[in-house]
Amino acid sequence: MSNNLEIALQSKQLRRAGQPGSKPDWFNRLWTLAAAPMLLLFFIPVAAIFLRLSPTDFVRSLTDPAAVQAVQLSLTTSLVSLGLILLLGTPAAYVLYRRRGRLHWLLDTLVDLPTVLPPAVAGVALLIAFGREGVVGQALRQVGITIPFTGAAVVLAQMFVAAPLYIRSAALGFAAVDCELKQAAALDGASRWQVFRYIMLPMSAAPIISGSMMAWARVLGEFGATIIFAGNLAGRTQTMPLAIYIGFENNLNVALALSAILILVSSLLLVLLKVVINRRLNGD
Repeated sequence: MSNNLEIALQSKQLRRAGQPGSKPDWFNRLWTLAAAPMLLLFFIPVAAIFLRLSPTDFVRSLTDPAAVQAVQLSLTTSLVSLGLILLLGTPAAYVLYRRRGRLHWLLDTLVDLPTVLPPAVAGVALLIAFGREGVVGQALRQVGITIPFTGAAVVLAQMFVAAPLYIRSAALGFAAVDCELKQAAALDGASRWQVFRYIMLPMSAAPIISGSMMAWARVLGEFGATIIFAGNLAGRTQTMPLAIYIGFENNLNVALALSAILILVSSLLLVLLKVVINRRLNGD
């Protein structure tokens, strides 16, 4: 009897030792200490931008004509790119979700490929494909359409690098829909479009929204493919990341102000994304 009591007391002490706030909690403290260098690596560079840029310099820099043009162009092209990603990426996500056919693995790899390509390679690929002497560009040039170094090139570059984030998230959302619900709707006489419109889309809303946010954040930060395929022409193709690059040579405060804007927008999108995911996990 006494042995059983001692074992119970020891087990209780062990459980208490594993709970937050127990003493001594040396194991968790050790992990926190080990994680500190990486967390500081994330925090210090971001904080340094806001410490270096005073509120007065921030406001003054945003009135600079180059900064205004870069912000306007980034917002315009990013919204156009996001709209096209939603319009064209949703069918691609549906095709991936169905997982039918022998070439599915090839399509799956093709969608993920832009996310692992170096940005310079993506820009060169777009230029070789849609340039004036490119595979598709030659045919377009014959009908009077020129894409490189235009706003259309900016949109194409943004879509190329950001669309996979949305497609992958939407495809996972479609795959998570309960098959029994779709089968029940089909038995009730619903067409495939009605099943998609009234069951799959609403139930995949959270992954679609989160994928859209991640794609938009990626679009706003696109640099490598854009500078090669679209150039860095002020007022025409110079988005905020490109203006930041030029700002280091001409006006550092403008570069810092635009960097701060991108950090704030990206942080806001991440917060909204976490809210959407938490609501989904909680079943709201």
